[in-house]
Amino acid sequence: MSAEPQPSSTLTREEILSALRSLSDKLGTKGVIGEVCLCGGTVMVLAFTARLTTRDVDAIFQPPQLIRELAKEIGEEHHLPANWLNDGVKGFISVRHETTAGNLPQFDHLRLTMPVPEYLLAMKCMAARIGGTANEPSDVADIVFLIRHLQLGSSNEVLDLVGQYYPANRIPVRTQYLVEGLFEEGTI
Repeated sequence: MSAEPQPSSTLTREEILSALRSLSDKLGTKGVIGEVCLCGGTVMVLAFTARLTTRDVDAIFQPPQLIRELAKEIGEEHHLPANWLNDGVKGFISVRHETTAGNLPQFDHLRLTMPVPEYLLAMKCMAARIGGTANEPSDVADIVFLIRHLQLGSSNEVLDLVGQYYPANRIPVRTQYLVEGLFEEGTI
């Protein structure tokens, strides 16, 4: 008797694309075109190939209830973690929600977008998770990658950019310390 495959604790590019393709197919059977704005680690994996895996697919999506239901089915079919596609990132959405299709793949019944790189950097800085795990790196590596990608030369430039997306009184002090430390330590 063989054991049922266990959900992986991380998702690879291929697993994410396979699940999104399935989501498109299922939306197609219902005559619906879905929209998913990918955020976080998924963008780092799919759009920038800056890392190999992510813990989950953080996104905001339309239509929300239908996509939640289909994601649950797909998770079971593909042996993915229960919350593989989630909208927990909603707390980091800026009123200046600038997105692009970038170089993300597109599907017949699923339109993918992502935050523009500046906005993604601001989101990552706002989250500023420092203590990563084997399954999910901290935000620091992503922040460093995006600062280099955007060719920002100082902590002030980075913090000014964050301030373009979030009110100054909402920017955590840990974000300021993290960004300043990256430049002071010569990481950037």
